[in-house]
Amino acid sequence: MADGEREPVLVVLQLSGGNDFLNTVIPYEDGIYHDSRPTVRVAEEQVIPIDGTLAFHPQLARFNDLFSQDKVAVIQGVGYPNHNRSHFRGMDIWHTCEPEKVATEGWLGKAIRDLDPQHENVLTGISFGRGLPRAMAAPEVPITSVGDLDSYGLMSGIKAQQQRDEALDIFRQMYTPAVGSGMVKDYLSHTGVDVLTGADLLKQAPEKYHSTVQYADNPLAKSLRDVARVHLAGLGTRVFYTQHGGYDSHATQLATHPKLLGELSGAVADFFQDLEEHDAADNVVMLVFTEFGRRIKDNGSGTDHGSGGGAYLIGKPVQGGLYGQYPSLDPTQQLNGEDLRHHVDFRGVYATVLEQWLGLDANPIVGGTYEQLHPFRN
Repeated sequence: MADGEREPVLVVLQLSGGNDFLNTVIPYEDGIYHDSRPTVRVAEEQVIPIDGTLAFHPQLARFNDLFSQDKVAVIQGVGYPNHNRSHFRGMDIWHTCEPEKVATEGWLGKAIRDLDPQHENVLTGISFGRGLPRAMAAPEVPITSVGDLDSYGLMSGIKAQQQRDEALDIFRQMYTPAVGSGMVKDYLSHTGVDVLTGADLLKQAPEKYHSTVQYADNPLAKSLRDVARVHLAGLGTRVFYTQHGGYDSHATQLATHPKLLGELSGAVADFFQDLEEHDAADNVVMLVFTEFGRRIKDNGSGTDHGSGGGAYLIGKPVQGGLYGQYPSLDPTQQLNGEDLRHHVDFRGVYATVLEQWLGLDANPIVGGTYEQLHPFRN
């Protein structure tokens, strides 16, 4: 649980498209890694060593600074049995904790319902970015979806309605193929999702905010700045969600992946620096995840959908280090002759956060009992 009187807060950051774990936390002395990736491998002399076998990508220097301060838990080899390589289905599984069937409730939606069962605060859960993530969707659970905080509280009725309609239309397009139009319509008619919800309250956040931190000019940095501003305004938000897209690196990976990791590293470091500057970091933990990893061998330009990826827990309450077991690259240990095996079930990661950080009963949220990690200081 968080220190003192302040309630624990969770920030969830989704890396959309399937981040390449092998080029993020790199087995830089493994010959199989270098032989398998003649095109996209990161040269040994460029990496940022973690220990004698693993290293961060060179664009993760500021992320490594947090790791060096024991504020980053790297969870190795995250996945689930009978892995699905479809972006839509893979992300849907991560959002609902249901690998075997299509579910209607998101894991964070259920968590928010437990955190605020009487719907006393319409800002208990906020998503920053385009559209509502399925992870936060649960019937009658109000979620505020914000595209841009600076214009959010200043919109005219017409503009606000347009943004609301766009957010709900994105949700409708994404999930109708999986669960059917009837179920999506029923959800949208019963839930409290509304871009106007809490607009008057959220207007306070930019007005109160002052900081020396200069965030970069990219969508992720802007979203995390918005998270910081709302958190610092003390509006009672317990769960924040945002996304960083572009990780589907089938082609031109050498150009695109370093750029993305640089944006990620800078935005996360600036966010936590901002919280530290305002003495507001003690009760915040960030979970970074992606729907799957990439295959061990490159395809001549990039990497294709794989398994056995990684996740990260970040913040002052986290006891940093390496958790889980790095997946073996030995051909006899590869899954389907081309994939990394997972050693940590993602539902165990969720359960760890839900129970040890948010103080909730994880079993009904993740759909069972899964082995948990122990990444928190208290």
